Amino acid sequence: MKQKHAAAAIDLGATKTTVLVGSSDTEGQTNVEGFGMVESTGFQNGGIGDIQKVRAGIQEATRLAEESSGTRILSAIVGIAGEHLRSQNERGIITIADRNYPITEEDRERVLEMAGQINISTSQQIIHMLPRKFWIEGTEHVADPVGMYGTRLDAETHIIVGAASSIENLRLCVEGAGVKVDGFLPESVAAAKSALTDEERMQGVALIDIGASTSSICIYEEGAVSHSASLALAGEHLTRDLTQVLRCPWESAEQLKKTYGVAVSSMTPLEETVEIQAFGNPPEKTIQTRHVAEILQARCEEILQEIEVELRRTKTLERIAAGLVLTGGTSSLEGLCQLASQKLRLPARIGYPTRFENIPEQFGSPPFATSIGLLEYALHESNLSIQNTTKQHSSNIAWGGVGRRLRDFGKGFLPQ
Repeated sequence: MKQKHAAAAIDLGATKTTVLVGSSDTEGQTNVEGFGMVESTGFQNGGIGDIQKVRAGIQEATRLAEESSGTRILSAIVGIAGEHLRSQNERGIITIADRNYPITEEDRERVLEMAGQINISTSQQIIHMLPRKFWIEGTEHVADPVGMYGTRLDAETHIIVGAASSIENLRLCVEGAGVKVDGFLPESVAAAKSALTDEERMQGVALIDIGASTSSICIYEEGAVSHSASLALAGEHLTRDLTQVLRCPWESAEQLKKTYGVAVSSMTPLEETVEIQAFGNPPEKTIQTRHVAEILQARCEEILQEIEVELRRTKTLERIAAGLVLTGGTSSLEGLCQLASQKLRLPARIGYPTRFENIPEQFGSPPFATSIGLLEYALHESNLSIQNTTKQHSSNIAWGGVGRRLRDFGKGFLPQ
């Protein structure tokens, strides 16, 4: 008889709040068991502007997810993004007491703890830590040192920190909605988990998650995360440009972007026009779709330029042979992938969640790469408390232990 492990994840975006419940069994099959999704309210400038509204959205999405999955969600992994996120790589070194015995899991944990000791201000908190590389006696790096022999063990970690106030406000919203936070995972790392291939990670790749309020970057080299960052330019800026230039309401601009928007103006016929709602009198006006495309292309080029600046700053532009993988709602804008490849002179593709055997159709698209990545992390790298509410199984089951230690926190991201 197959034993199932259940988990939940919460993806708080500027436009939608999504709660997913999933399961995996001993044969490795993973499924989405249920979900809840509502329009987000209470977010402002990429952060929380109204705690009560954000909390209410989480409560409603959680209720829908519980109803569709037949479970009660007690805790979840929560995605986090924003310009306040920063990252750095740190190295730690320990000595092995007896070289006649192989390196143990406790040794691996100890060196990771050493590599995770950084000095940060009281206004910041460590959000996440990922193992990058291990070395034995300072020679060529290894994927996992456990079971090998040596007297010195080095480790390098990728550490992501964020503003303590933003983190605690987010925690307050989630736990105020009745769900315990098992941990935060940067959204770009989550999207990379669901949309990248192992070969791309090994050869070097930049995952670009272009959401509504922020664009998040996660760079892999030699199978491990080497850099992550967030930019305060994303899909909402495209819509805002349309409202400003065309003098039209936000909803009209958003619909125009979704229906006629392209990232390369030459893809739109010169003669094509469309009627839109506008401010003033009369309340409608006719515009050329080529003009819409020109407005969007200008902002898309600015976003791509900022991404290129970040890649050059970290000296990774020339090292990512697999190029760019685009996820997030804005990645679906027609022509954006081609424009990215042209401007950055790199291979580029759209990233789709690929690791779940059974997934609702809408969650197999780029805007949900983060949601699926969060759920995959919750299933395989974290802890979740789920209470089954079906009549056959009414007992309260805690899936996994509570408070795994540091070696488990990033275990699923070890280089191959």
